[in-house]
Amino acid sequence: MFERFTRDARSTVTGAVAEARQAGAATVTEEHLLLSLLALGVLEPFGVDREVVAADLAAARRRGGMSRADAEALAGLGIDLTEIVSRIEEAHGEGALAAPAPRRRTLGSSMRSALGRTEPGGRGGSRHLPFAEGSKKVLEQSLRIALGRKDGRIGTLHLLLALLSRPGAPSEVLTDHGITYEAAEATLAA
Repeated sequence: MFERFTRDARSTVTGAVAEARQAGAATVTEEHLLLSLLALGVLEPFGVDREVVAADLAAARRRGGMSRADAEALAGLGIDLTEIVSRIEEAHGEGALAAPAPRRRTLGSSMRSALGRTEPGGRGGSRHLPFAEGSKKVLEQSLRIALGRKDGRIGTLHLLLALLSRPGAPSEVLTDHGITYEAAEATLAA
């Protein structure tokens, strides 16, 4: 699949690996893909500030990945998510719910070689970071979007559309900043 990616889309994926390493994460997540898109300037046409988005993603991590919609649903049941987070942090320290995800199964050998990575202990130098299930789904969805649009290659905007099509903190943060699926699709069409 990686051979279908444009140079910028490949840079996004390798940038996501770098973002995960820099954060000390156990896996490459959807959040790392979003931060990589920001670093490459893909969201500049939307006027999005990387630092603000990073802060919003950190706030979502602090809530254990729960979205505002989740918090509102819990509030409807009389459960105050902010209070729960506060109590957990009192007992276990700030950011206790933002602990790294457990290690999962690794990418296939073709994706590893395309990224220039090797297995842990291999001769490639740096430790291999597996992609989390959600980020794998984003990559798969970007292929589906490109094929559905009859685009020959997967570009950065296909990755952005894939992020927006999945529930979770990255799509919620993007939507909060006015980047909806429809707005991104209009940019892709232009």
